[in-house]
Amino acid sequence: MKNLLKAGKLLLLDMASTVFFLVLYLTTHNIPLAVGLGVALGIAQIGWELARKRPIDTMQWMSLFLVVASGAATLLTNDPRFVMLKPSVIYAIVGIVMLKPGWMNRYLPAIAQQTVPDIAFIFGYVWAGLMFLSAVVNLVVAMNISVGSWAAFMSIYGIATKLGLFLIQYGMMRAIGVRRVRARGSPDLAASLSPERL
Repeated sequence: MKNLLKAGKLLLLDMASTVFFLVLYLTTHNIPLAVGLGVALGIAQIGWELARKRPIDTMQWMSLFLVVASGAATLLTNDPRFVMLKPSVIYAIVGIVMLKPGWMNRYLPAIAQQTVPDIAFIFGYVWAGLMFLSAVVNLVVAMNISVGSWAAFMSIYGIATKLGLFLIQYGMMRAIGVRRVRARGSPDLAASLSPERL
């Protein structure tokens, strides 16, 4: 769970400039100000990491590139939809990364790695599918509704779909894990299947 939260934090940091742009745009309706400060935040994030002599992850460079490119396109066309399309690109990149077989296993507790690694393998692809679907949904929504409606819809959609899939995955893996442990008749494994462990 700790690794999953860390990954979520990194994704949120990558999206910070887009969220910042969106909040500024919705409150001020000033595209140049929102784009300028959104790009500045993206550059400041990279500068902060460089100043701390920390390596810059590929996703951070990609995020900065997308902020600058979408910001420039938004300024040139006076259309905020270019910034609204950035999440589609990030969802697609994350989906591609999630196509790596077994990527999810490192995020599982030891008991789940012992009892349901095959189910985690399958859910790794399900998560990738959700990322690709989210990229398409964001693209369609961004191109067809207002900025405010897009922000509200994508916020609800993002939370609901990811939380929903997480709960489905947890429930299925737990149920299958418990069934497999009982079938093996292993008291040591059965004792370790407390809610905190799986």
